[in-house]
Amino acid sequence: MEAAAAAKSALARLVAAPGKRLLDLVLPPTCLACRKPVGEKGGLCSSCFTRMGFIERPYCERLGTPFAHDSGTPLLSAAALADPPAYERARAVARFGDVARELVHLLKYGDRLDLSPPFGRWMACAGAQLLADADALVPVPLHWTRLWWRRFNQSAALARAISEISGVPVEEHLLVRVHATPPQVGKSRTERARNVQGAFAVPPKARALVKGRRLVLVDDVIASGSTVDACARALRRAGAEQVDVLAFARVVEPW
Repeated sequence: MEAAAAAKSALARLVAAPGKRLLDLVLPPTCLACRKPVGEKGGLCSSCFTRMGFIERPYCERLGTPFAHDSGTPLLSAAALADPPAYERARAVARFGDVARELVHLLKYGDRLDLSPPFGRWMACAGAQLLADADALVPVPLHWTRLWWRRFNQSAALARAISEISGVPVEEHLLVRVHATPPQVGKSRTERARNVQGAFAVPPKARALVKGRRLVLVDDVIASGSTVDACARALRRAGAEQVDVLAFARVVEPW
């Protein structure tokens, strides 16, 4: 039985390989951002990769914002000490610069759901520490009116892609957006925080599924942090043991 299964698997690979080569010949892989030819599907060209601004250590252990210099020991940023967030830790793949911004806009407004799997791979890598002890992934929800207009929640698409790699289940109904707030773009940090105050809640029937659990919020971009902070507060009020945040990109001070 095992030998037959192995032979069948090997045959499937042999049949699939020429098909993949033919597809690559007809539709060669292109850069996710600029569409220039690349060697492998789901990657970036050398120029976009260099300008992506991937976030690596050293960074603030709480906010995930990068430091300019490595002290050799885990550190908290001044921002994290002055105004601690409701979540425990945040991690992001890259700075919200030119390339990351273009990729996020393609996903959100260009209906490029094919970007979710490569984004999910990068996010699973950036958030490996968070995912190692997580009970569930919770996408930052859209209000039903926004979801109807956009047709999909990009945060949920990213969470599903991360789940495919990490094995951490996605639970989309633990958190809901109860108010249709105006877009955050163009608002100050104070205005952003006020805009999402009370916008999120854990439904009564979901409280038992939140209590005592370690949850990872998933979003596409962390800007001021107001949205994920409001989400984390709602989950913590419902009894979550720990809330972390994993995003594709985050706004960072100029470097």
